[in-house]
Amino acid sequence: MSDEINKNVINMFSQHNNDRLSAEAKNRVKYYAGFNYVKLKKDTNGNKFNKDNLLNYASKCHYMVTVMRELNGEIILYSYDVPNSDLFKFMKSFEENTLDGTIIEIDKYFPEDLA
Repeated sequence: MSDEINKNVINMFSQHNNDRLSAEAKNRVKYYAGFNYVKLKKDTNGNKFNKDNLLNYASKCHYMVTVMRELNGEIILYSYDVPNSDLFKFMKSFEENTLDGTIIEIDKYFPEDLA
């Protein structure tokens, strides 16, 4: 997904969450299953999304998930490399108490882009 799209959506959520609703945020931010969301039908160039391109993008995407734990009175950070295909499995492991701690941050990255 384009950084431009992400910035626009984040801006709408910021306005929505701070009760400074612009007309655009009022019309686009919806609520379902306990979460706010914005539905996107086209990219920033006005083109419809391509399923194959999005799936290819997702297959290359990884997440660096930083988890905080307290061990022997010390705060320790663990960084997990989680492929996009395993992200839900990773999150579910917290719910099932296979993994514990507090998720501090989730960063998206592409391994092939690393120097």
